[in-house]
Amino acid sequence: MKKVLIDTNIYSHAIKGNSLAEKIMKQADELLLCPIVAGELFSGFRKGSMEAANMEVFNKFLHSPRVSILSISLETSEFYCSILDQLRINGTPIPTNDIWIAASAMEHGAHLATVDKHFKNVAGLLTVYPKET
Repeated sequence: MKKVLIDTNIYSHAIKGNSLAEKIMKQADELLLCPIVAGELFSGFRKGSMEAANMEVFNKFLHSPRVSILSISLETSEFYCSILDQLRINGTPIPTNDIWIAASAMEHGAHLATVDKHFKNVAGLLTVYPKET
């Protein structure tokens, strides 16, 4: 896998030592992070009792040469619109944040690493799920 956009749950699982999530992250040539995932992580850090420690680990992660932080652009918004329309037509809604995450992955031609199966409802989205090999 060349480019992998990591979902919030993949980062969380990898930090907690989940070998399957760690494997996905290690196999990627480039790890992408979108602002939506960062916001979800920040929210989780703030709710917990280890906010400073979690932010320190996250900042080290961000400084890896393999990590790129994406921006939300007008093109991301176009992907969002297309995904939302397709999900409405099919009657398969997913959380709004996840539509933005999928749009970011699609815009950048990246696989989305996640444990959330509802991403299978997004036509054309490349996904990778943690699994034994």
